[in-house]
Amino acid sequence: MTTTAPILTINSGSSSLKASLFRADGTRQDFRYEHIGQGFPHDHRYAFDALLRDMGSDQPVAVGHRLVHGGEVTTPARLIDDAERARLQQLVALAPLHLPGNLLGVDLCRAHFAVPQIACFDTAFHATLPPLAQRLPIASELGLRRYGFHGINYAHIAQRLPALLGDAASGNIVVAHLGNGASLCLLQNLQSVDTTMGYTPAGGIPMGTRSGDLDPGVMLTLAERYPPAELNDLVYQRMGLIALSEGESSDMAQLLASDSAAAQFAVEYFCQQVRGAIGALAAKAGGIDALVFTAGIGEHAPLVRTKVCEPLRFLGFQLNSNANSGNALQISTVDSKPVLIIPADEEGMIRQLVSTLIQHNTTVA
Repeated sequence: MTTTAPILTINSGSSSLKASLFRADGTRQDFRYEHIGQGFPHDHRYAFDALLRDMGSDQPVAVGHRLVHGGEVTTPARLIDDAERARLQQLVALAPLHLPGNLLGVDLCRAHFAVPQIACFDTAFHATLPPLAQRLPIASELGLRRYGFHGINYAHIAQRLPALLGDAASGNIVVAHLGNGASLCLLQNLQSVDTTMGYTPAGGIPMGTRSGDLDPGVMLTLAERYPPAELNDLVYQRMGLIALSEGESSDMAQLLASDSAAAQFAVEYFCQQVRGAIGALAAKAGGIDALVFTAGIGEHAPLVRTKVCEPLRFLGFQLNSNANSGNALQISTVDSKPVLIIPADEEGMIRQLVSTLIQHNTTVA
């Protein structure tokens, strides 16, 4: 199989399906299906039926899947045979908001396409975390550690940085992946050396429906008040922006458009936590050389970027208001350290990982 053969990428999330078909002629077609079915988890079968219809006669020779959690596997891509599918099922508790949808996407594609199914892991990019970043301050025999997430997009960003920053790309770069799920990553020599998410995608900074880091005592108190199933729902569905806005919305665009005090408070809280995380990573690194925004909020919310960056002038960052309001590639002033907006492209990175795996492993083809 050649690496230019048609490859389908699947990002099957908790409430949406994103797919891209990379054809042999170099063209790309993106498919997006939001808020699928009823209830939770959403029924992706409706979306896959639509995807198959919209693809028409196109048939992939391999399908690459975004898997939020790969467990202890550090290779970025891996063939999904029966043994690997069973292994992935054992990881669902580590990412209950994401992995059920990820794995449903795998199962539906295995049923529809008699071609290799390949898992691409968000956690793999963070295999380079040093012990000080990987370790949690608990007994090692408990077997819990920081994994880190959003790694497929961080790998995409790292790949783009040399062309945008030149030699500075190998310095200390903070990437802020701000979307419904949000995290930050510190890059050194284009590798992950620290990140805000931890053992699960529920940690770090506040997100749409997830709180981020909490005082352990809060969780102990909540565990006394709620049975496990309700606590799990609370942690993944009813915290973060939706809680901070008193139930108004988990969507940053809606909060920014709202005049309510609760919505404005949620926005301010989020921005303060983001810039606090940037400051913490800068302190750990002894300074940072560039800042990158990516993902839905990071790419499309100028006011959020302004609120995050305005207090960071002491780190050498200052925004050009016109470039920022226009969502330009470089939004910093000429005398500022670089501040960039790099659109997320997990699908493009998945296609690359699948192609590389096929090229180096003829048994996959």
